[in-house]
Amino acid sequence: MTKLSSFRYWHLASLQRSLLFYVVLPMLLLTGLAIRFGLVYTHELVTNSMRTDLELIGRAIRIPISDALLKQDTDAINAHLESVFTIGRVYGASIYDVDGALVAATGVIERDLTNSQLASEVVSTGQQQDGYRSVSGQSLFSHFLPIVNRSGQIHGLLQISRKASDFEQSLAKLSNKAWLSWFALALLSLLIMWRGHKRVIGQPINELVTSMRRVASGDRRYRARLQGPLELREVAKGLNHMLDEINAAEQQLLAQQAQQRKIEQQLKEQETMAAIGQVVSGVAHELGAPLSVIDGRAQRLLRQHSDADSQRQLQAIRGQVLRLNHMVKQLQAFAHTPVTSWQRIALLPLLQQAVQSISYELQDDEKRPEIKLPCPDILLYADIARLELALVNVLRNATQAAASQVMIESQQQHDQLLIKVQDDGKGLTSNLTTEQMMNPFVSTKPQGQGTGLGLAIVQQIMQEHRGTVSLKNNPEGGCEVTLTLPLTKQDIYQ
Repeated sequence: MTKLSSFRYWHLASLQRSLLFYVVLPMLLLTGLAIRFGLVYTHELVTNSMRTDLELIGRAIRIPISDALLKQDTDAINAHLESVFTIGRVYGASIYDVDGALVAATGVIERDLTNSQLASEVVSTGQQQDGYRSVSGQSLFSHFLPIVNRSGQIHGLLQISRKASDFEQSLAKLSNKAWLSWFALALLSLLIMWRGHKRVIGQPINELVTSMRRVASGDRRYRARLQGPLELREVAKGLNHMLDEINAAEQQLLAQQAQQRKIEQQLKEQETMAAIGQVVSGVAHELGAPLSVIDGRAQRLLRQHSDADSQRQLQAIRGQVLRLNHMVKQLQAFAHTPVTSWQRIALLPLLQQAVQSISYELQDDEKRPEIKLPCPDILLYADIARLELALVNVLRNATQAAASQVMIESQQQHDQLLIKVQDDGKGLTSNLTTEQMMNPFVSTKPQGQGTGLGLAIVQQIMQEHRGTVSLKNNPEGGCEVTLTLPLTKQDIYQ
């Protein structure tokens, strides 16, 4: 048996002992005292009843006996005593003179009262007396009355006796029944205490102990059943509430830890992007001037050499310079530090301006983007140049990937504006995730055809505007890029 199990059984035994010593035993003790006092009171009632009966009998015959005693009429005295003796409850009756000498008697009597202190007190005080006496081996209850003549003088003593066993047997039977009933009550009380404790207290406590053991072993989802008395149900309810609070606190702690890790990751990424931005800004600055010199020298040589081979070679040089200039512009856009040059602009002119900007870069075989109408009549508050740059980068990727068309669709959803750019190209590759495509210098285009900064710049600009960018493949084919911008009441025309 484990230590915890031993403690549980000892704890239950302790509760039983507490109930036994502080409830059951005091109740039985009080019941026993009540029975004891009841028996004593009953004994006193019986004694008083016998005293009253004998007193009434004595007073009924005292005057006739007094007259017969004065006349010394022995026959009359004996007749009166015989009449008393015939009463079933009287065991003996006798007449004595003032000195205690026997005058007449019937039944079981005391022959001589000359040395009786009780008889002397009756004669001297004139007060009746009674008490238990032993006569001829019999336990009698005797009542003594003074015999008074008509002038009030005591000239004799009347004793009437009754067997004590007449009521002692009844009292004994009553006492036996009372104590047997008390013993049965004690056994029944102990049984009720044991069964009641086991059912009402023991089982709920066992359930609580089991619940605590399961929780201690790691089962935080277990909950105690609400059973037993109100106090134990409140304990179980408190335990369950405590477990719910612990689980909620743990979940909150895990959420806070996850949020903290996310913030730390964002800070790390921002620090990394800031460092990259500084490097990129320096590289773009250093490349800008030499590329301008190279392009200027190539243009001068084009004017000086008119032969076809020189023209072809110099145009190739200028084409590479143009590509490098485009890369420098991308690097400068990526390293751009946001400024507070925010202005109001309508959505449709913004989209048209972006389409116009990308049209200058399109080749003959590339499809011009089309704006799907109607367009929401919304006035945006934004950094116009930066937001247009984001749209141009998305449109550039779409026109390069499209097979035949590029569509721009905009819609309002509650407090958000969605700008969707769709193409019918091959769609996104499966070897890169959306998050990876947003990283700087990651490109799905063939080497030499992309810088890998377009989507990174778009994401950066959308974050500046508290928006998001998402990519997915269309079920019909091609890719869909969605720019989501938050709207305020001032951004929407009423």
